[in-house]
Formats: sequence, C-alpha cells, structure tokens
Amino acid sequence: MYKAFSLVLFGLMTCLVAKAQTAAPVFDVQHYRFAIQLTDANDTLKGQAEVRIKFLKDVNSFQLSLARPNDKGKGMLVSAVTEDTKNVPFTQDDELLTINASAKTNSLHSYNIVYQGIPADGLIISTNKFGHRTFFGDNWPNRAHNWLPCADYPGDKAQVDFVVTAPDHYGVISNGLKVEETVLPNHLKLTHWKETAQLPTKVMVIGVADFAIDHPGDAGSIPVYTYVFPENKEQGFKSYAIAKNILPFYIKNVGPFAYKKLANVQSKTIFGGMENAGAIFYFENSTTSPGIEELMAHEIAHQWFGDAASEKNFGHVWLSEGFATYMTNLYLENKYGIDTLKKREAADREMVLSFEKRRLTPIVDTAVKDDYMQLLNANSYQKGGWVLHMLRRKLGDEAFWKGIRNYYAKYNGGNAYTSGLQKIMEQAGGQDLKQFFEQWVYKTGHPDLDITWKYNAAKGIIELKVTQKQERLFKLQLEVATGKHLHTINVNERINIARFKVASKPKELKPDPNVNLLATFTVSEGN
Repeated sequence: MYKAFSLVLFGLMTCLVAKAQTAAPVFDVQHYRFAIQLTDANDTLKGQAEVRIKFLKDVNSFQLSLARPNDKGKGMLVSAVTEDTKNVPFTQDDELLTINASAKTNSLHSYNIVYQGIPADGLIISTNKFGHRTFFGDNWPNRAHNWLPCADYPGDKAQVDFVVTAPDHYGVISNGLKVEETVLPNHLKLTHWKETAQLPTKVMVIGVADFAIDHPGDAGSIPVYTYVFPENKEQGFKSYAIAKNILPFYIKNVGPFAYKKLANVQSKTIFGGMENAGAIFYFENSTTSPGIEELMAHEIAHQWFGDAASEKNFGHVWLSEGFATYMTNLYLENKYGIDTLKKREAADREMVLSFEKRRLTPIVDTAVKDDYMQLLNANSYQKGGWVLHMLRRKLGDEAFWKGIRNYYAKYNGGNAYTSGLQKIMEQAGGQDLKQFFEQWVYKTGHPDLDITWKYNAAKGIIELKVTQKQERLFKLQLEVATGKHLHTINVNERINIARFKVASKPKELKPDPNVNLLATFTVSEGN
C-alpha cells in the first residue's frame, strides 16, 4: 500500500485494529462466502457468512474475529450460527466470536453466521467528493473483522465469494471474476464475484459506488479495467490506462499474474493506494495525480508481493512493502534509465536515515504486537527496498532475478518468513547470506563511515582510511570514485586501510558514486 494519510487519521485507525494473532492457529479457513446487503436508507449492513474450515487440532470451540457493537452502536451483532441447519451455541465479546462446536484434527466443517450492524471500520460508508454515497472495503492490516467474521491475519489465506445486494444504480467491484449480476424487485441488484486464488483478509474487498468503467486493454491474457467516479471519467480513463503497460514488466521478470483480472478503482481508501487482490483501490484524487504511474507501479507490484506471496505475520511486512518499493524503482529504471534508479535510491536512503533518528528498530520488528499501523514506516518500505537493492548488487542481476522468481514461485498462494527469502536467495546466488540478513534486516542502524585520504605523489597511490564510527560493526564493500575510475574496498573492521594506484592526484574522492550502499559518509583529505 502507498501511505497517504494524516497523523490524526493514523491515531484514529490504530485504536480500531484487533489484537494480534499470537497463539498457533487451530484451524485453516478454506473458503468464505459473504452475502452482504446494503441500502441507501441507513448504514446497517446485513450479512450472512459461510465459512468452510479445516481443523488443525481437536477442538471443543474456536474463535473468529468479529467486532461487537461498541458504545457508539457501531459493530456487528450475531443472531445465529448454524452447521448443516443445526444451531450451534456461540458467544461474542468485543473482538471475538466464539463458536462452541467440536471438531477433530483434519476434519472439514462449514458454519453459517447471520449478523448485522453498522461497521465501525473496515467497510467505509461515506460520500465521495461529488456528494454521492459509496461503500469501500479497506481492511489493511486487520480491520476486516469490523464487518466480516474471519481469521483476520495474513497467515490464513482462503478463497472468497462476495454476493452483494444493493440498490440497482450502484456498480459493484470485488476480487476475482463477476459470475452473476441479477436485477431484483424493489430496484435492487445482486452481484456475485468469485475469487478462486488464496487471499489473506487484508486484501478481500468490495467497492460499491456509481462507476464509469473502461477496458483500456489486456496484459497478455489478463484484462485490465478502470473504475472511476463518472465525474472523473475523462481524466480517470486516461491516467489509469498506464496500468496495462506496467503489468507486463512484472509478468516478465517475476512470474505469472495470480488473478484473472486487474481492476484499478477510484475509491475512499484511507491510504494513497491499497493493493486489494485483482481490485486495487486508489485515493479519491488519484485520477489527477501527477504521480499516478509510480503509485500504480507500487500497488501492482503488491499483486505479486503481499497478495499472492504474503508475509506470514506483520512483523515481516517488509516482504510486502519493501518489495513493492524496490520493484517500483526497478520498473522505473527499466523505463527511464539508471539515473532514475540512482535518484530514487538516494531519496529513499534519506528517508531511512531520517526515520532512524526518530525510531531505531530493525526491519523485522517483533516488538510491534498489535498496533500494526506503526509498521507503515521507512523501515518496512524504503529500508526494505534498500536491502533488495544491495542484495541485487551483491548477487548480480542474473542471480537476483532468479531468486526473485523462485521466491514468488514457492510462496505464490502461501506465506513466507524472511528466512524463506534468505534461503532461496542463497540458493540462487550460491552465497551464504547469513551475515548480510543479520546486519541489514534483523539488527538496527547503518554504517557511518569516516573516510580520509591522501595522495602519495612519489608512489602514485591513494592511501585511504575508512573508519566505522557507529557502535556495531558492519561487513560491506565500499565503492569510491577518483575521476572516472572506480575502486572497491572491503570494510570489515573498525579501521580499514586501502591503497590503490592512480595516474594523478584526483580533484576529489567520491564515496558510493553509484548509490549502492545504505550508509552515511564524511570525506576529508589528509596531509
């Protein structure tokens, strides 16, 4: 997702997310079918969820996440739970629906849950900038439980059907393919979308609004659609059409697109963009945004990383956000050239360094237990992207892309920890990457390098001293340029000495001229 929300909204949202999933799961959801009824008369949602579950342990009861009505009257109240038409006892607390049913290990059961209420969050019911009523799912990180009974964490992925009944003037967009659209009495319409790929709840959505729809083209066999508010039709169709040109880059370099269509949707998401699988939601003013290509490249990259290949838990969210950040840079490098990549990596580096001054934490941040909005930071995005950039330079392009393709192939439809990525990249590059991942991903900080140099005219050499000023030592390779010549220095100790021949005294010595190292530098010429 792309971050574009205020600190005030950030504070409001962090109090609405559910508690973390900490215990080992006792079940694996196989399929959801959500039948949702919406009306223009009020904000009450009427829902019926059919949840098919495979149990991983013997249980006498189990829990799904679902927010009960709060003191403002917003939340979901369950009226019945059944299995094969048989009533099943249940209880609700603030965040959990406990279903008191026995099940054996490896058994499959389907439960039907009838509920209704006004969503406190997750399904945003509001008006757009033109004053028209809209309904948009906005589930990241674990806000789906505010309107859907579910296993609301990324480690449980399932197929999903959304069957939406709403006033017939609305269009409906969702994950997967539309398999039914039926006009009903009383000016209602039923729309059924079916997704057969495995999704985490964070990217299961519906969008219900008055839409203008365009089909700017296909990316191979994947149809690409545009859904915008009718008042933005002319500009929206034009600006969103770039999506069909972005998709082929990822298909070629990463692997097949996991879904059967891609819809790009103008919406009311609280984020700049939200990577819902096969139905990306963009912020309301995105149709006229000068940064729409970059935004779309980021969200489309998420279709591979975050949606299809998902992090196992939010502590490893950089496998989603860091990947989308760097894949965007690679797409733009491919289109506009290496100088574009250098500028973007330099800007990303500054964001990482600025963030470290406020909060020093590793990329894999296990200290965050439930307030996952904290993870939308420069560590997860820009530093995660920088890790991939340095990994690419360490392994070389061929091995790097081989590793990326193998990672996607292995975890498409599943979930990964960072250790899974490390193992695959080690296999692709034929290198031990334990030290690399330890210093860049699991620990904090960056190298702070003090570089002093002097020219020895008698010997025609540069004598260089590189001192690591930070507390914890890194092992790295530093490139320095003297004019058009590039020199590589191994920096492993507190103080590192290097000498290299030069034709004449250079005007300056420039560290990291190709922007390949996440570090800070001070350079001085000695006597």
